[in-house]
Amino acid sequence: MNGLRVAALMAATITTGLMTGAYWAYGTAFMPGLAKVDDKTFVAAFQAADRAIVNPVFLGIGFVGTLLLTGLAGLLSIKEKALPWIAAAFVLYLITMIVTVAVNVPLNDALKAAGDPNTIDVTAARAAFDEARWRTFNNLRTVVALAALTLLTWALYLTGKSAQP
Repeated sequence: MNGLRVAALMAATITTGLMTGAYWAYGTAFMPGLAKVDDKTFVAAFQAADRAIVNPVFLGIGFVGTLLLTGLAGLLSIKEKALPWIAAAFVLYLITMIVTVAVNVPLNDALKAAGDPNTIDVTAARAAFDEARWRTFNNLRTVVALAALTLLTWALYLTGKSAQP
């Protein structure tokens, strides 16, 4: 049971790190890069990236899997010193999911629904997308995911420390 607990906690920490990195990369590279291109390129590139990211690996292992693994790590750590840290990380990561589903995904979906960049008013589509709102909430989920990652890292430390004689 101890091995499974540690493995679940490690997997939760790793996937939280991956998700934090995905949000961070969007905030520090992808969106700043897109901010410098013309409207047609912005719409086309964002639509393509959003279609690509909606896949079983990202959604299953990353987005949803992170929450499930963190929950499993918590359940397997019920009587451990690391439990409060894992539980707090679970809540924080859940907040990133809520922000994503409530803010970022609807903006993404609206931009995809605007249509083919070759046939729509791309300036209007880009303006309706509201890049500033998308970036603000992406920054929020990045910081919250980083906090969850930090807590899970601390939980790993506590778990390792408690295993020492």
